[in-house]
Amino acid sequence: MADAVMERYDTLAYYNGRTKAGWSYDVAFLGSAIDKLGSVDPKYSAYMKTFIDMLVDSSGNIERYDMQKYNIDLIRPANNLLTLYDRTGDEKYKKAIPQFIEQLENHPKTHSGGYWHKKIYPWQMWLDGIYMGSPFLAHYAADFNQPEWFDVVAHQITLIYDKTVDKNTGLLYHAWDESREQKWSDPETGHSPNFWSRAMGWYVMAIVDVLDYLPEDHPKRNEIINILQQTCDALLKVRDPETGVWYQVLDRAGDAGNYPEGSGTAMYIYAFAKGAKKGYLDQTYLDVANSAFDNMVDTFIITDEDGLPSMINICGSCGLGGDPYRDGTYEYYVSEKIVKNDCKGVAPFIMAAVELDR
Repeated sequence: MADAVMERYDTLAYYNGRTKAGWSYDVAFLGSAIDKLGSVDPKYSAYMKTFIDMLVDSSGNIERYDMQKYNIDLIRPANNLLTLYDRTGDEKYKKAIPQFIEQLENHPKTHSGGYWHKKIYPWQMWLDGIYMGSPFLAHYAADFNQPEWFDVVAHQITLIYDKTVDKNTGLLYHAWDESREQKWSDPETGHSPNFWSRAMGWYVMAIVDVLDYLPEDHPKRNEIINILQQTCDALLKVRDPETGVWYQVLDRAGDAGNYPEGSGTAMYIYAFAKGAKKGYLDQTYLDVANSAFDNMVDTFIITDEDGLPSMINICGSCGLGGDPYRDGTYEYYVSEKIVKNDCKGVAPFIMAAVELDR
């Protein structure tokens, strides 16, 4: 799959029809997935590095990064900077990192201390944002001996769980509006009305990646592992028994318009595999991950017209609010565009394959 990406596109900057990718979380995410194959062949790591180097100059300035947007998505590519600095020691990556810490020092928060998803989405936390910000912060805290950030990371993970978990199913709603001002927010709880597959994928991936860095003696580590266990148990219950994968709206498989969705499925497989291998999840999750990987290949991977593998049935994007207004209804989630080879599916597919050595 990584070879297919690299054969189709000389650089990630032009991936999947882009004119030129800027400081974009999804393209950087795909780059970091391909980079995981660097131990097999250095060409994979070089491919990620070349993309980042197109955006970061020798002084650490970054093309098309705007801190004032206070967009948590823009933190995710900074994890690639940490990876490259760890590996190369090149000072330009180190020089680029403080601007992201400055963003998070000033990033607006809910009254309860959760990062807003974006400045244009006030008082809202989205599950997506946990993956966008927390693995970077945990990695930074470990690399630069800044343990206070571990507390911030732990708070983000536990706060949004508390605000979005459905006590009956254990599934997590996509987002939470502390102000209750959004039309999509429940007037009592503030959470959005549906369980979106990829949102929960971002969340469980964030936890297994954060745990790489969160100290063994951190007071919230066991609570976070327990959250991972409960959330993964809930996901197992809504795995489609026919296809062995997961649907776009998790608890409504078979309903009109709903469909098996590739990105969420791949993200769960990655989290299950890594969680079991690290001992956070029961070892049976490794068997689940392997069987679900087979189902994922059967359901989502095709041989395309160019003879290379492609991944189908990936939700292009889903959000809440904005203009035109996204109301979070079931009908909304099943009506968004479906994209072939979207970064947000291909990246976790590669990550799951690497984790399972498939």
